[in-house]
Amino acid sequence: MLAKRIIPCLDVKGGRVVKGINFEGLRDAGDPVERAALYERQGADEVVFLDIVASVEERDTLVDLVRRTSASVFIPFTVGGGIRTVDDMGRVLLAGADKVSVNTAALQDPGLISEGARAYGSQCIVVAIDAKRMDDRWVVYSHGGRTPTGRDAVAWIREVVERGAGELLVTSIDADGTQAGYDVPLLEMLAVESPVPVIASGGAGTLDDFRCALQDGQADAALAASVFHYGTYTVGEVKQYLGEHGVPVRPV
Repeated sequence: MLAKRIIPCLDVKGGRVVKGINFEGLRDAGDPVERAALYERQGADEVVFLDIVASVEERDTLVDLVRRTSASVFIPFTVGGGIRTVDDMGRVLLAGADKVSVNTAALQDPGLISEGARAYGSQCIVVAIDAKRMDDRWVVYSHGGRTPTGRDAVAWIREVVERGAGELLVTSIDADGTQAGYDVPLLEMLAVESPVPVIASGGAGTLDDFRCALQDGQADAALAASVFHYGTYTVGEVKQYLGEHGVPVRPV
């Protein structure tokens, strides 16, 4: 069985790491370069760097910050936020990212996924999906979880995979920042629908939340922010707990 990955997320606004609840009420959580290097030392398998307001403000990803962060981090590194064209993807990858994440732009132009996969390979294309439960289904949101699109999450997942997405980063808006646990029903649905790796995001609060996402929800990786940024757990502590409970992880 492949090792499950633990991925700290660096949500960035104005050049600083921030974290909120349900995508609102953002608090400062430090310098992104320092944070990324810290998580690598703790044993993180990857780091995700998201400029969370780039799509809203219609500005480019902070390429210089990406470059400085990548110079200090040598584990795989995904960058998202404000990536609207294949050229944008190229600039971010050239700045040092291993993968790019697209969300709002892909919803507005799904062809971006296909074009990116052709240009750089599916392994470089991560599609981020922000989903909120409505009755018996999940609806996809754009613009950092602010704008409902009306798209059904299952239908969107099928489309992005068909277009060449190599990985899905799925955030439950309901669970985001609450530290009340990942949305396991959403993850279970994804395990059935997605033939590509799924990164679970939104809701990590306890060590067992990680286990639930990776075992019960069958996610391939678990992404978290608050529990790492505010010192609740280190990446090493999460991995130790998972290993003790039968979840295969890479050693720290």
